[in-house]
Amino acid sequence: MVQQVTKGIKISVETTFEGTFYKNYKIQYAFGYTITIENQSKDSVQLYARHWEILDALNNIETVTGEGVVGKKPVLKPGESHTYTSGCLLTSPFGAMQGHYNMVNFTTTKKFQVAIPTFKLSAPFAIN
Repeated sequence: MVQQVTKGIKISVETTFEGTFYKNYKIQYAFGYTITIENQSKDSVQLYARHWEILDALNNIETVTGEGVVGKKPVLKPGESHTYTSGCLLTSPFGAMQGHYNMVNFTTTKKFQVAIPTFKLSAPFAIN
């Protein structure tokens, strides 16, 4: 598990390897990740957008941006957390993800970014 705190918001990430399959005659490696967003600040906040950079061992980079996380824009009061699970496909058995969440502080009405720590994706059979 990797963790990081930015401006009182703690991000924890756990990853899983889900398996391989073929798509368009190419092998794909499926990974899952579970993220917990914990509000350790004294203010209520809302996550309203995300930005991801997904890298694989073949130097392919995919950028993903969008509203919320898995269809939700969670509001977190002090001490509350939100956990969700998602996934990605790579064309190699190794890779990594990094990014940030865009959030708004309801007390100050200021928008801010929360770093998502870089986490590795690796198929267990490919580890040497």
